[in-house]
Amino acid sequence: MRLFNTLNRKTLHYQTLTTTTRRQHFSTPETKPPPTNSPHITLQNYISSSQWHFVEHLSDTLTPTTISTTLYNFRTSPPLVLKFTQFFTPNNTNIECYSLSIAIISQLPSHKSSLLFIKSVINSGKFSCNDLFDGLVKARERLGVSGSVVFDLWIKALCELKKVDDVVNCFYMLKQKGVVVKIESCNSMLSLFVRLNYTNAAWVLFAEMFRLKITATVYTYNIMINLLCKEGKLKKAKEFVASMEAVGLKPNVVTYNTVINGYCSKRDLVGARRVFEKMRAKGIRPDTYSYGALVSCMCKDGRFNEASELLCKMEEVGLIPTAVTYNTLIDGYCNKGDIEMAFRYKDEMVKKGIRPSVSTYNSLIHALVFDGKESEAEGMIEEMEKEDLVPDAITYNILINGYCRSGNAHKAFSLHDEMIGEGIQPTHVTYTSLINVLNKRNRMTEADNLFAKIIDRGVVPDVVMFNALIDGHCANNNMKRALLLVKEMDRLKVFPDEVTYNTLMQGYCRNGNVEEAIKVFNEMKERGITPDYISFNTLISGYSRRGDMKEALMVRDVMLSSGFEPTLLTYNALIQGLCKNKEGDTAQKLFKEMVSKGISPDDSTLYSLIEGIQSVDEFLEK
Repeated sequence: MRLFNTLNRKTLHYQTLTTTTRRQHFSTPETKPPPTNSPHITLQNYISSSQWHFVEHLSDTLTPTTISTTLYNFRTSPPLVLKFTQFFTPNNTNIECYSLSIAIISQLPSHKSSLLFIKSVINSGKFSCNDLFDGLVKARERLGVSGSVVFDLWIKALCELKKVDDVVNCFYMLKQKGVVVKIESCNSMLSLFVRLNYTNAAWVLFAEMFRLKITATVYTYNIMINLLCKEGKLKKAKEFVASMEAVGLKPNVVTYNTVINGYCSKRDLVGARRVFEKMRAKGIRPDTYSYGALVSCMCKDGRFNEASELLCKMEEVGLIPTAVTYNTLIDGYCNKGDIEMAFRYKDEMVKKGIRPSVSTYNSLIHALVFDGKESEAEGMIEEMEKEDLVPDAITYNILINGYCRSGNAHKAFSLHDEMIGEGIQPTHVTYTSLINVLNKRNRMTEADNLFAKIIDRGVVPDVVMFNALIDGHCANNNMKRALLLVKEMDRLKVFPDEVTYNTLMQGYCRNGNVEEAIKVFNEMKERGITPDYISFNTLISGYSRRGDMKEALMVRDVMLSSGFEPTLLTYNALIQGLCKNKEGDTAQKLFKEMVSKGISPDDSTLYSLIEGIQSVDEFLEK
């Protein structure tokens, strides 16, 4: 229930007085609370007879003591207490009033109103978790309540508000007081911990439950099995299923689906199928989620025919595929580049009365845009609107990114404006795409201005966005601005990655300043960022272009000792540099080494060799 604001109540009181004054001019009798000598009795009479307008008149004159006494007197009438809380203000209440109210309202048959009131008290921020706990303990003692329902509801409210620290604190305070909460409260806490990745807290609580002899349910085990699957401990998850059965609990479809999903998340289709079959052998009928998880795993593994066959089997056993199942197939075919098959499944789901979702259209739009069919993609937007489906941020990002890739900055920014007009907030992906298109067109001042606007809007750029802008300035030979952006990253506590440093190295090497690139390379390592093959190839290419082949080959050796095998780019850079230096023999040796490692030369390799060797015939004979 909402807590009335003092100002609003005074305004309402003022309006009442004004209305009363206005009425007196017309000699209209006003409705006033009858006079009495005892405010306690008066208030109780008004509440008992549900004369809430009189309670409204008295609200500003009430004290915490009056309210506390009244609440105690109505301890057997939770509905009236719930209504009375609407007239609480910061001036007429204290923690005792709220604690008593919670304890009394918790007795209502439906806990919906109780939870709303408890959450409003927690969200008000007026009382600390410890103070509220002490208040509830005293309220229970005063009311003679022995059950745990008050604390069960408090824990549930904290869990729904995702206040993890308060939940943990509450559990240990209850343990110290010897109050054992219901298993449902423990399940709420476990579920919250697993959902927010507080894995250690989940295991500690699970152990405490056994110490306190709180009997776990199937739901409890399902939560912990889900945690084990998230941690990748699938063998342990299966052991938990067995331990459930050992204590007389029967695993249900959710139990097995959780384990199936665990195997699917590791792309272990064989393991997932094994659990699926065991589930059926136990007499538990797989549901749409069971089949959907397998279909998704098959699509990710490129086994589309098997996925289609499983979809048919699903229908044979009387299960209707959901939009999610079809979306998995559609997205899989879109990623494969088979747009025709993706549209075929979209048509099939429509024929079966399954309504495509925004995700369905997003997959199709992405495939069309990736294929350069922006006009057809926009046609899908129109179809969405006819189906009363509203494009989301992902839809707009796909289109914006598509137009950015094709260099159509005007259309991309137009969609950005439309997105804002529709009340959809641009994301980091949106802004990164727009920065990239400005980079391509060498409009770096506009890119910087856009970046400044993003920060002004309260958006903290991520490393990908920073990297995009740094890349633009490096490509435009503005290394000074690129380095300032790295400092800005440090200021905003956005940590550079290997892409950041590779981009800076490429910028320096492009200008022939390999010495500065080496400094960047060393700084990268000092920050604990491991160089990748791009880092080494950049330096090799920089030295090779300058003709410093001794240094280039030394970097190649460091690359090998770091566990990276040379790539086609590595060999091309070295061969090109050696040929320019008229070191054809060494180039030929590298060519043979390259081929022996199964790396096929491309046109660039051959052109460099032809330019560098003295005799083509002699080379071919070797």
